[in-house]
Amino acid sequence: MFEAEFLASAANPHQFPPETLPEYAFLGRSNVGKSSLLNRLAGKKGLAFVSSTPGRTQTINFYRVGTRLHLVDLPGYGYARVPKSESGQWKNLVDSYLLGRTCLELSLLLIDSRRGWMDADRQLREFLNYHHRPFVVVATKIDKLNRKQENQNLHAIRAEAPDIEVVPFSALSGRGVREIWQTITKSKTTR
Repeated sequence: MFEAEFLASAANPHQFPPETLPEYAFLGRSNVGKSSLLNRLAGKKGLAFVSSTPGRTQTINFYRVGTRLHLVDLPGYGYARVPKSESGQWKNLVDSYLLGRTCLELSLLLIDSRRGWMDADRQLREFLNYHHRPFVVVATKIDKLNRKQENQNLHAIRAEAPDIEVVPFSALSGRGVREIWQTITKSKTTR
């Protein structure tokens, strides 16, 4: 595994680092487990800050993995206690990243496997489809479901978006880490 390190935090597009490596963006609702996933992928606890309070990440955070790629943590969406003006700024920041970065290889849309598709997730899915941005779905917190619930919920998630790859993930056990890395590696060779 390559060493992962924090690279930069950007509150506006002028602060984005130079486009020198392929980037993989992690998007999802507040409290869906983006930071936990990034830490698991990097094999480094504490690389991305994990908060028990949703809506903490208000910038786009870039992490370098060796000399090969960047993992990019985008602000979470859908948290009701964030003022409208602030959530509007976040949306503009995320939109400028998703539409303007030519080095963005793949987005990973995280949804909570216990809740399935929520309206904000659907809107982001449609946005990515409309703008022809490749993405996969990561169903997080899969360890919180029993086998029957897992089968039902994954079936429902896949049924709503049958053409999109869905990877079940658990930050607790590490389930899905290998598959996510395979998806990232495959996306680099197919573009």
